[in-house]
Amino acid sequence: MSAPVIVLVEDDPALRTLTARALQENGYSVRLASTAPEMWVAFDNGPVDLVLLDIMLPGTSGIDLCREVRRKSDVPIIFISARGNEHDRVLGLELGADDYLAKPFSTRELIARIRAVLRRGGLERMAGGDRETQAHFDGWTVNFPRREVKSPSGAVVELTGAEFDLLAAFLGQPQRVIARERLVELSRVRLGDSSDRSVDVLVSRLRRKISAAGHEPPIGTVRGIGYIFRSEVTRS
Repeated sequence: MSAPVIVLVEDDPALRTLTARALQENGYSVRLASTAPEMWVAFDNGPVDLVLLDIMLPGTSGIDLCREVRRKSDVPIIFISARGNEHDRVLGLELGADDYLAKPFSTRELIARIRAVLRRGGLERMAGGDRETQAHFDGWTVNFPRREVKSPSGAVVELTGAEFDLLAAFLGQPQRVIARERLVELSRVRLGDSSDRSVDVLVSRLRRKISAAGHEPPIGTVRGIGYIFRSEVTRS
């Protein structure tokens, strides 16, 4: 397998150089960009497996870039920013980012986050062992190997990597109350933790995407504890 390609969008020259070196030393192919136009050039140069996107960029901000990327692609995005408060992590979730890393960060943490996100996308998934193929609930179909979700009408519903992993966690524990802490653990959600609103925002976004008009959402809230996936789940 060829090295995963990472587009690093960072306007600080020193940090861009250090981060690129760390990525290359850990086996990744890196394309560098410091502005929005340079990022699109990097995309034009071939397939991209992940984007490391600084929020504070000259011209078009990382937030606006994330919105534009999400209109065109589901490529995993990790925000990197000097602002690491809860509001910014929630904003990252709402925009469809897969993770959020606050500056300053260690090389070890950066690589661990990248591996986790790529693993969710299957780029670093090891072969071997039996794996569930599909799950079904309320007419919906979830294909795990393809990480694809189809509505009862057969339409493909686009989920981010974090949303898909959260759904998979619910499908593995149907009709059982799952504490927020356990949900973070099961789904490997990296944006914040169970003590802030990040997980709640992610659940809310997933709930909207898999709720049919006129029907009760399959994901229910258990006040003070966590959530429950109400629907019956079958596998094939």
